[in-house]
Amino acid sequence: MTIYSIIFYILALLILVSTGLAITRRNLVHAVIYLVFSFFGSALLFYLFGAPLLAVLEVIIYAGAIMILFLFIIMMVKVETSEERMFPLNQWLPAAVIGLLYLAIGALLVSSAPGKDIPLEMALTHPKEFGQYLFQRHWLSIEIVSLLLLIALIGALHLGRRKREEKIEEKP
Repeated sequence: MTIYSIIFYILALLILVSTGLAITRRNLVHAVIYLVFSFFGSALLFYLFGAPLLAVLEVIIYAGAIMILFLFIIMMVKVETSEERMFPLNQWLPAAVIGLLYLAIGALLVSSAPGKDIPLEMALTHPKEFGQYLFQRHWLSIEIVSLLLLIALIGALHLGRRKREEKIEEKP
């Protein structure tokens, strides 16, 4: 086992644990923080695989911009959380069964892949070429995603204002 294999398994464990913690937290701010840790682990994994541009994009776009947007939405909507620490057992059981099924199917697919013994050739490109490809061929998709994020932010603002107005009306 090489040092890269050891680093890969450590990063994979870090990503799985932090994502699992993000899913199981009742406090939404804590869930976002754990998800940021998961994104940093994914960025390190990209870097380990020889894709530093994707690693930087992962940190800038996902861990930076989108998670900050989620934090703003959480703060504006001010979701009330219950005092329970964990989810009830009747919610864990279906999730665990489905998760085990996905794990079994994924292991079966990986172990029986027809081209698993063929080494892949590394594809290298520079950020300038990647940016030109992305914005020349997929500009509409990028604009649609930015529009959806804008709509989500406006919706969070609307929900936050409505709750604030309801609290002001209830005070007298």
